[in-house]
Amino acid sequence: MSSLSLWIAAALAFAGASWWFFRPAGRSPTTAQTTRPPKLDTQRSAATTASPAQAPAAAPEQPLPPELASFRWRAETELDAEHRATMIAAVRGIPRPPRSMQQLLSPEFVATAGSAELSDLVMAEPLIAARVISTVNAPFYGLHRPVTNIGQAVTFLGMNSVRGICLQYMLAEAFKPTLANTQKAFDVIWKASAIASELAVRLGKALNLPEQGSLSTQVVLSFVGQLATASLVPPSELGRWLASGRLERARLEQDLLGLNACEIGALLMRTWELPASLVGEVSAMGRQLVTPYLATDPARAPRLALGYLCARLGERLALGQMRGLEGYELRQDQGADTHHLRASLSHPALARLEQALASPDVQAAVLQMLDDPRA
Repeated sequence: MSSLSLWIAAALAFAGASWWFFRPAGRSPTTAQTTRPPKLDTQRSAATTASPAQAPAAAPEQPLPPELASFRWRAETELDAEHRATMIAAVRGIPRPPRSMQQLLSPEFVATAGSAELSDLVMAEPLIAARVISTVNAPFYGLHRPVTNIGQAVTFLGMNSVRGICLQYMLAEAFKPTLANTQKAFDVIWKASAIASELAVRLGKALNLPEQGSLSTQVVLSFVGQLATASLVPPSELGRWLASGRLERARLEQDLLGLNACEIGALLMRTWELPASLVGEVSAMGRQLVTPYLATDPARAPRLALGYLCARLGERLALGQMRGLEGYELRQDQGADTHHLRASLSHPALARLEQALASPDVQAAVLQMLDDPRA
């Protein structure tokens, strides 16, 4: 790690300690007084957009698990000026990805670009183009014949899958760790994002959700905060952080850095000047951890829920906590990370989600991505 990175980590640790000792009374995120965590501003605005009368009928949510009830999500706006300035300085130390990423993520490009336009964009970044072609030909994607250009890759894998691969390599230009344990964490996160993106493509298509291309893009971007966090977390804490579930990670991130990965990712993407609407959707996807189903705009609920689920499954699969999707049933997944997610299954657009997860095509694709002999 460079001396600058070490300084940033030390500054963050000092700022975190200062915040802990000098925080206003009653603001601790883990005290018993926070049994009912206050709604976020985003939750309130979503609730006013979609009243319970507008939302699809849903069974009452079960009581919050104790570990979720005791967690208080801390927004960037809650940081004091000094700590916020320290955090902004830290994320600004992460290099910007290529400028072509902004074009790749523009709403117009996502909506209208074909394989020729995507090829032209990627070929303007020769190193990224070479990496994309190499990745497409790897066993991970299970192609039966080699491809030599982006157009062929789109033919075999589809526009959304190839766009996701391109995006991952553009992001890789901004995250280049120097320590071995940081590289290990990055490798897991990259693998998780690839699996999650492919799941979003396949499940979004199976459920016939709108704007499937933007969904897979948002899923990939939901890992930006994790990559930034892995760059900032003290190396001694990386192993524990990586192996934890999403809720425990968020708690640890707030303890160590002041903000959780979702908030850090949003802050970083804003410094990269990505479209505000895109950053908002990615952030809302991450906040599904703490957002009740009925507080979500019913028009957006299926996409946010599916994206959040794909990200969580990608993490578990990449970490080896799951060996595939065989036997997985979301309704039976009683973890705190999926508490609010389970209620979203009552939305008509997600009625066939569990059937899609159990489909032979999706399960075989996951095994292929894991390079599992059972594939």
